[in-house]
Amino acid sequence: MLELKTANVFYDNSQALYGFSLAARMGEVVALIGRNGAGKSTALKAMAGWLRCRSGSLTVDGTQMDAPTPEEVNRAGVALVPEDRQVFPTLTVDENLRMARVTHAPARWRDGDVYDLFPRLAERRTASGAALSGGEQQMLAIGRALLCQPKVLLLDEPTEGLAPVVVNALIEAIRAISAEGVAIVFVEQNVRIPELLAHRFYVLDSGRIGWEGDRAALERDRIIVEHLISV
Repeated sequence: MLELKTANVFYDNSQALYGFSLAARMGEVVALIGRNGAGKSTALKAMAGWLRCRSGSLTVDGTQMDAPTPEEVNRAGVALVPEDRQVFPTLTVDENLRMARVTHAPARWRDGDVYDLFPRLAERRTASGAALSGGEQQMLAIGRALLCQPKVLLLDEPTEGLAPVVVNALIEAIRAISAEGVAIVFVEQNVRIPELLAHRFYVLDSGRIGWEGDRAALERDRIIVEHLISV
């Protein structure tokens, strides 16, 4: 569903990613892990078109996209939930969800599906974004992304700073979304949550892929992986 290949990404003249490559198949959950500053969020932004690759290629559902805008990548089927969630603080939960329907016609995912996935949001549908807890905002951000009808869902630190009960709810939601055929790429700093969810793992080290593999390889190379992600 998505392939970013040999991407070199810069912030002005400072290079952040060096020949970065990642692929995600339909219904697959892929974890991108690494220490702070390794380039994980940069990689997600490059996949979403938020950052342009100085060289390399982005392919979505078999179509190569040359220097696409974020809007073009989103319409092609890629939705990013950023680390800061970017919930509209003065809009209600219902209104936040409605914003996604301005440019995306209802298809597989509708408001009712979001409320089924996150029952807590249904209870809070008239509350403003600013009145929501961190966990509720994360649920809302993911639900809004689903209403963009994604083939690929990108999640930046989805469980960071959240209570265990909320983390468990998000884990189950991610499993349910991937079961619908949506490819999911998510960023985490450590390996604990990815071990529960991911089919494949990439470890970023100073803007480069330091290790990649599946669950069996992770178990075999655990010492290597732990060394790469340790502070």
